[in-house]
Amino acid sequence: MKPTKNAFIALFALASYALAQPAPPAANAGGPPQGPGRGGLAPVVIGPAAPVPPEVAIPRPTPEELTRVNDALTAWIASDKSQVKPLLEKFQPLMLLQPPRANNAATYTQTQQRQGARHLGFAEIASKGDIDLLLHGDSITDWWVQGDANKAVFDKYFGNIKTANFAVAGDTTQGVLWGLKNGEGQGFQPKAVMLMIGTNNTGASTAPEIAEGVGAVVLEMRKDFPNAKILLLAIFPRSTPGDPVRDKIAEVNRIISRLDDQRHVFYMDIGAKFLDEKGYFLPDTFRGDNLHPQAKGYDIWGAAVKDKLAELMK
Repeated sequence: MKPTKNAFIALFALASYALAQPAPPAANAGGPPQGPGRGGLAPVVIGPAAPVPPEVAIPRPTPEELTRVNDALTAWIASDKSQVKPLLEKFQPLMLLQPPRANNAATYTQTQQRQGARHLGFAEIASKGDIDLLLHGDSITDWWVQGDANKAVFDKYFGNIKTANFAVAGDTTQGVLWGLKNGEGQGFQPKAVMLMIGTNNTGASTAPEIAEGVGAVVLEMRKDFPNAKILLLAIFPRSTPGDPVRDKIAEVNRIISRLDDQRHVFYMDIGAKFLDEKGYFLPDTFRGDNLHPQAKGYDIWGAAVKDKLAELMK
């Protein structure tokens, strides 16, 4: 293979990465408030960036690197003498590296879910301490104690453990980050944390961006709870086979599995336990939205993690 062809392949691979980063939705633009707020709550303003573990960090070119790569690509296309040169010129704008966008999923952002009574209540519970197991995430975790049937399953597996559940329906990695930094991560030292977060980021963020957000949450928990063991759950499957969100979640899970160090962070993927051989949810395990577990699904979840959590809490 000729050197010029090698160079083209390398440059095209870099450009392809840039193309994989879609422009952020207007509602997620950093800086100014996002809309008028909901139910009297303050509008959301994107917060500062959070540290991200190297295991999940997205490679981003510096301005100097971006200029060097694009100059090299432009010069190479200009010097090409093959029959494909018109196509190279036609698609050159697509191959040029673009400036990396900010990743809102890895920011300390007070989402509307972390405003008001829920957040203040969590901070008060945290300040009182006496918590051995912290559950954290979004509605999938939040609703484990919604309704008598779900609560009975929760008590079956966790009734004899001092637990706190700081998960909030609808929240995202950035909301969890903000909560931890602002009172929900201070005042207590749990023995273990069970974390699953990220499904609500799938609409606005790419899989690598979501993975950075999850990694940032894990890093924040390691700072707030240095002696705790973190059971990091893979994001549960959602929707039905063939929906692209399944592929996005699978990609997130592949990336965040790198955070497992078998010392402080323990990754576990139990998603397949909810599905039949064709990839559909087992009967009566999830609601009709193909997203939220019902009592039978929570029972599968509890059975899958109880032994591991008991080990981590020793």
